[in-house]
Amino acid sequence: MLSRDELFHTLALQRVPNLGAASAKKLLQVVGSAEGVFKEKKTTLLKVDGIGRQKLKDLNTSNAFVDAEREMEYIDSNQISCSFFKDDNYPERLKHCLDGPLLLFCRGDINLMSKRIISVVGARNITTYGRDFCVKLINELAPTNPTIVSGFAYGADITAHKAAIENGLQTIGCLAHGLNQMYPKTHKKYVSQVEENGGFITDFWSSDKIERTNFLKRNRIIAGMSEATIVIESAEKGGSLVTADIANSYDREVFAAPGRTTDSQSKGCNNLIKTQQARLLTSAADIVYMLGWKLEDFKAKPQQKQLFIELSAEEQVIFDYLKENDKQVLDLIALHCKVPTFKVSSLLLSMELKGVVRPLPGKLFQIT
Repeated sequence: MLSRDELFHTLALQRVPNLGAASAKKLLQVVGSAEGVFKEKKTTLLKVDGIGRQKLKDLNTSNAFVDAEREMEYIDSNQISCSFFKDDNYPERLKHCLDGPLLLFCRGDINLMSKRIISVVGARNITTYGRDFCVKLINELAPTNPTIVSGFAYGADITAHKAAIENGLQTIGCLAHGLNQMYPKTHKKYVSQVEENGGFITDFWSSDKIERTNFLKRNRIIAGMSEATIVIESAEKGGSLVTADIANSYDREVFAAPGRTTDSQSKGCNNLIKTQQARLLTSAADIVYMLGWKLEDFKAKPQQKQLFIELSAEEQVIFDYLKENDKQVLDLIALHCKVPTFKVSSLLLSMELKGVVRPLPGKLFQIT
């Protein structure tokens, strides 16, 4: 584990312009410490393979130390833990990725040394088929006790996190921004649940802005730390396919759930399978077999719903209405149940957490 002084210098090293993670790792391997890199003669550093004058020109002239001091204050005041790429608590598989980050910032109760780590990615506009497939898959995988990693985004991501929590599995949200903010904001309601069952990681600082390119950049962590990447649904183009491509470049297993040829949200998965960039995924048994997990440890988890769930009077009215009318939009639920819309939103969230309703695309809700 890094000392405070070495953490400070490692943060400063991250902030040196033109010096990426791969080059910084080379310098650290030769010199031995981040502080040593700053104190070493440039003539010595230039002898390191792949290190040129351009990468070192701002080593001691930038605002790296000022930025590092500010980030240290945030880390200290917000109980953020840091995982250095040489530490035991750094994901083992990510250590072997050349572009893996020097540091991971973590919040929650995370075990990054877990052996069975599976990443789940997919469409943000996930269909009912995709959501059901994801939930069923994680239910079936539960007896093997994997850690479920995803990006905490809409659709497949949040579905995977919630399914992991419901099955008592560790789940990790890999963020494309600092731990001082949360995107999307509507998912703040799930933060405490994730932190109680795992937590969040990122290589972005608290001072980093949310930018589109960051979401693609963080995908290397999702793919790199995992034994396998699972694509639930994807259009012909999308971030999930980028993650699958990165996983293949890291020589990881990639699985894709097939769909009908006429479904736009299945085109990406079908293409991955057709071009042999992913294995066909029909059930959890496929994953267990292909990854060589002990089959005797794998048993289908019996599904048993809680028999008695306490609902408030207003929740019961909404439940009865949905039971009679199948899936309905939020506004119609409010109108027919004679409950203000803002209150229906709160009630539906409470019912969702109790496992009696589930949200669908287009502000639709349905009982489970």
